[in-house]
Amino acid sequence: MSRENRKERKQKDRKKAKAGPPQPKELFVPPRGWYGPGGGRVGHLDPPTMWRATTVQACGMWPFAAGSGAPMIGVPLGQHLFTGATVCGDPLSWFTRARYISNPSLFMLGMPGLGKSTLVNRMLIGLAATGVVPLVLGDLKPDYADTVRALGGQVISIGRGRGGINVLDPGAMGQAADRIGGEAGEILRAETHGRVLNMVAALITIVRGRPMDDHEQSVLSAVLHHLRERTAPGRTALLPDLLQVLTEGPDRVRAVTLDRGNDARYRDAVDPLHRSLLGILDGPLGDTFASETSTRIDPNSPAVCIDISGIGEADTQLTAAAMLAAWSDGLGTVAASHALADAGLAPRRWFFTVLDELWRPLRAASGIVDRIDALTRLNRSLGLGDAKITHTLKDAEALGTDADRAKARGFVERAGMVVCAGLPRTEMEDLGRVVGLSQREIELVSSWSSPPGWGVTSEHEEPPGRGRFLIKVGGRPGIPIKVAITQAERELHNTNTRWTPNETADPVTRNLARQVARAAQEGPLPLDPRLTGETA
Repeated sequence: MSRENRKERKQKDRKKAKAGPPQPKELFVPPRGWYGPGGGRVGHLDPPTMWRATTVQACGMWPFAAGSGAPMIGVPLGQHLFTGATVCGDPLSWFTRARYISNPSLFMLGMPGLGKSTLVNRMLIGLAATGVVPLVLGDLKPDYADTVRALGGQVISIGRGRGGINVLDPGAMGQAADRIGGEAGEILRAETHGRVLNMVAALITIVRGRPMDDHEQSVLSAVLHHLRERTAPGRTALLPDLLQVLTEGPDRVRAVTLDRGNDARYRDAVDPLHRSLLGILDGPLGDTFASETSTRIDPNSPAVCIDISGIGEADTQLTAAAMLAAWSDGLGTVAASHALADAGLAPRRWFFTVLDELWRPLRAASGIVDRIDALTRLNRSLGLGDAKITHTLKDAEALGTDADRAKARGFVERAGMVVCAGLPRTEMEDLGRVVGLSQREIELVSSWSSPPGWGVTSEHEEPPGRGRFLIKVGGRPGIPIKVAITQAERELHNTNTRWTPNETADPVTRNLARQVARAAQEGPLPLDPRLTGETA
């Protein structure tokens, strides 16, 4: 190496020594990757073309046959089971605001213990917050009494020794007719007469176990007209007064029987009706329906619940009669409220009625379905939504005649919303012939009817279908939802209160119960010293 090269080499070494250790070179990554094998180089890609298609044409790309878009109008119900989106809805909001349905009604079916009344309770609370008045007409367990109390509403108890309903009392409709007066008041009185006639006929149907004859209804209508004309103002006629009119036989009643002045013909015509009324007064219904109404519905209450849970489970006749009387009284209050609003004498109010355990009155007697249908159809006013709840369509199939079964199925067909909780596959296939269900929807809801697994711990394992529902509206795809209740709802709504341990029990006894439960899984444990008398 020459002298000059050595000199340049020394200068470079001195510069490197002054610069310190070499710094790593910054790694530069090209935005599209490196060139060469394994470099991940990506060329430019044009955006894909967008297409639109129906679920039939693009079913492979969009396989969610049991789901649809999540509506956001109405009471928040829960989350979409597949997408997690919030689902909102109730019969009134979907009828008035969203226009999704043409009839503000809901029909709910499902096996016991899967949360049907819990979902309706949520609708009830949400609608009450918007100013709608919830009416629970016949609470059997009770499922809704605590909720109505929490809303500041009125709870009326019906049953032997608890309270009664006078089915001849015009109630709120009669008061509204007197207040309105004129032609509109007379129209409301005629509506009141029809409602009272239908309710008395329903009681007679329950006692007899079969419908009334047509000529008997004419006689009963004439008796009610005669009672209304001769009853003093401020007094309400009672069921014993019907018997007195039949015994007296005034000309207006005799004319309907076609007795032609023959007293024997008159007695032959009215004796069956007379015996049925005696059966009501002297039978299981007399204590509840033969006296004045114990507590009238307050038309200004923010919520109303008629509690009939005090009636025994085996007393089917009284249960069905109390439910029908509660429905008649409640729907009459709704009609009176709207009549006053139409006359400009009261503000307009909307109502949401809950008709739970529909199978109870349906099975009480043949022909009772006509009375239920008449009660719900007789109110021709707007501003009323309803929720009918039962277990399965088999409740309708158990009715005595083909005509009754067809009318009961009509409740489902006319409903704007049909909500299904867990049901066996055969039930879902029967329902599918009424409302139209896809095979995927049938399989989905059927899977919710399975029982819970065998628990291996002390934790309570819920059924897989609890809190899961499918909402059907016409021919639209169903909306599967999952409802998770809040702590406030859990405290207000416990349908298993009779199976809940008493929290005020002796703490030593509760401790013993916990130790026995643990010992069944973990082996014997030392008992609490207070139980053995030893010192700790």
